[in-house]
Amino acid sequence: MAKSKSLYFCNACGGQSLKWQGQCPHCREWNTLIEGIAEKKGPRLISGLRPTGIQSLNDIEVTETPRLSTTIGEFDRVLGGGLVLGGVVLLGGDPGIGKSTLLLQALATMSIDHRVLYVSGEESAQQIALRARRLNLDVRKVSLLTEIHLENIHATLNTAAPAIAVIDSIQTIYTDALQSAPGSVAQVRECTAQLTRIAKSKAICMILIGHVTKEGSLAGPRVLEHMVDTVMYFEGDANSSFRLIRSFKNRFGAVNELGVFAMTEKGLRGVNNPSAFFLSHHHKPVPGSCVMVTQEGTRPLLVEIQALVDDAHTASPKRLSIGLEQNRLAMLLAVLHRHAGIPCFNHDVFINAVGGIRITEPGADLAVLAAIVSSIKDKPLSEKLVVFGEIGLAGEVRPVQRGQERLKEAAKLGFIKAIIPESNKPKQPIPGIEILTVNRVEQALALLR
Repeated sequence: MAKSKSLYFCNACGGQSLKWQGQCPHCREWNTLIEGIAEKKGPRLISGLRPTGIQSLNDIEVTETPRLSTTIGEFDRVLGGGLVLGGVVLLGGDPGIGKSTLLLQALATMSIDHRVLYVSGEESAQQIALRARRLNLDVRKVSLLTEIHLENIHATLNTAAPAIAVIDSIQTIYTDALQSAPGSVAQVRECTAQLTRIAKSKAICMILIGHVTKEGSLAGPRVLEHMVDTVMYFEGDANSSFRLIRSFKNRFGAVNELGVFAMTEKGLRGVNNPSAFFLSHHHKPVPGSCVMVTQEGTRPLLVEIQALVDDAHTASPKRLSIGLEQNRLAMLLAVLHRHAGIPCFNHDVFINAVGGIRITEPGADLAVLAAIVSSIKDKPLSEKLVVFGEIGLAGEVRPVQRGQERLKEAAKLGFIKAIIPESNKPKQPIPGIEILTVNRVEQALALLR
């Protein structure tokens, strides 16, 4: 097999160079040249010839292929029901958070009915075997390959023909077609493209483990996330036994789906009732605490929002938000002052979402204000109250998505009262929970008294 010629491409203008330079010779931009493989020149198209391979989209026969279950319920939920033949999944996360452990558990159970292959570029065979024994896994049918050379991995995939393959990790794989070191932008991009092509052509369920940078994003080029079908992040605090898997891209399932796991001596175990993880258990009601129902993918979750409002001891009051957007907190405090007449310009305001979850939807606005008002007045809210709703700059309370599913989840967990937007009022009453609807922020705060 002839070695491919490598060139250097400019990220800014697309110009090509035979060797690396600090400045692009075409557009004069600095540090934009990245190594890549030169495309082979194909036969020139002759005018008048009709392209072949074109077919009508309506004539294509579509067959529903069953998904392959990982036998781990929370993992299947994030995947959208299981692995898809020919699908490529990219799983990123901090070092030591449990990526390899979770996938080794999944392969051990899937190997009973399917042929699986674990490719490790970071750990030796002895290390992986010790982990499997420590987790008490039956890995007799799990094939293991310790290799970082892409061409050897390609040959093994063709010979072994597995149904599921795990690459741990994509940053350690390299190809002879490029001269750069493993983990570089060019190597990660080219190796991912080659493995994706193999997965599609051989109908292999392929899972790539990716490293993350100190900012928390996947290491390597941004195009890496566009190549694969599913992108998931492993989140969690090293000091906590709970782990979260969140889906940021999924061509075969819901986006922003969330899976909750607990790290035990026998590996990762799915949490059946994750809402209990995000709720505190107080001996008695405390000020500054409000429970909301957020929507993570298809799953409604009850999360406790905590607020602490204290007198400011400096000229610039502090505004700190953990788990919620910082800029949105400043907007909500302005709305609270303008439309509810409660100023906070001389107070420090601290907001926290219990359990380390990150809430990105605006449905937490009303719960945040309820917790702030409760802390200011030093008056606890009802333990069995849930609040959700988006707040606009004009003081209106806007509806959120899937309001009825949120209310049903709250009623199932024993909550008996809810303050929600008027537009989210269900057509049929939900047994066991009293629903109070509001249109304005001042109406909602009046119901808290």
